[in-house]
Amino acid sequence: MTTITAPHAPSPSWRAQGARAAGVRVASPARLHLGFVDPSATLGRRFGSLGVAIDGFDTVVELRSAAHDHAVAAPGCEAALPRAQAALALMREALGWQQPIELHLLQAAPAHAGLGSGTQLALAVGKAVCELAAAHRPTALIAQAQGRGLRSGVGIAAFDRGGLLLDGGPDDRGRPAPLLSRVPMPSAWRVLLVLDPRRRGLHGDAEREALSGLAPLPRERAAAICHEILMRVLPSAACEQFQPFAAGITEIQRIVGSHFAPAQAGSAFASPAVAALIRWMATQADVGIGPSSWGPTGFVCVPSADAANDLIARARAADVPDRALALHACSFRNTGALCQRLPLLPA
Repeated sequence: MTTITAPHAPSPSWRAQGARAAGVRVASPARLHLGFVDPSATLGRRFGSLGVAIDGFDTVVELRSAAHDHAVAAPGCEAALPRAQAALALMREALGWQQPIELHLLQAAPAHAGLGSGTQLALAVGKAVCELAAAHRPTALIAQAQGRGLRSGVGIAAFDRGGLLLDGGPDDRGRPAPLLSRVPMPSAWRVLLVLDPRRRGLHGDAEREALSGLAPLPRERAAAICHEILMRVLPSAACEQFQPFAAGITEIQRIVGSHFAPAQAGSAFASPAVAALIRWMATQADVGIGPSSWGPTGFVCVPSADAANDLIARARAADVPDRALALHACSFRNTGALCQRLPLLPA
């Protein structure tokens, strides 16, 4: 365990009573970012995003009132602990609430892997602080306090509701993007994730520089993305028609990927090993493929758990995957973060 100690410088029913909880646990889902709609603002509003919540890479935090500030990370989560503490400090400042807190980081998604780990950690900590302080705040305001949702609103919507999500891009005053559509994903469908732990996606200043250096996305390509989303991806998910859904996702990723490729040495994928495996899988079955955000994570949408397992087995039998890659068959998630009140610890 990694421990950092510093000296001291909720459910609707308990919130309505104005009582503070002894402790709060928040578990938030990971998300895949399936592409921007109009990154160049051809109609005046920039970005807009398509994304989906997934199971298997939850972020889980626990906060308790304490005698002094104390932060602990479970094994494997140590690198994320400073970010959790920074999120705690930002939320306390936003609320003007400085009661000492014990923070336990129990699970964290891989950082800069295209799974939305930073946003989910910030929102989970922010939500827990609000519940612990009996100070209700909408998730969008928590995100603003944490400096999240500056380009995509998919992470915020995944935290709130899960499902297949479309946002309209942030407004000119910097408010998080409004959610335009949420479609529940079919329970049988799966997504196969391919992660390369040797690589990290663009983030921070490098991401901002990369975005600013790209040529504008032509209006006709933005229009094509809109058409794919509105008339193929969303209705196919709603009607549980896998093949048109997969084809629409692949086409969106082709358009978006070609636009962002100049920022990644000419490839839509941050990891050549991930790209090779994903593209091989696309030759074996009718699937939806692409990278999630800038991250080195690639995804393959398949119609069932059996299809995911079969694709993994065939790839390994053909000795296609780089041995450093990690493969995970995940369910899509149609619910948002879970917030649970914790009982008092025994004396």
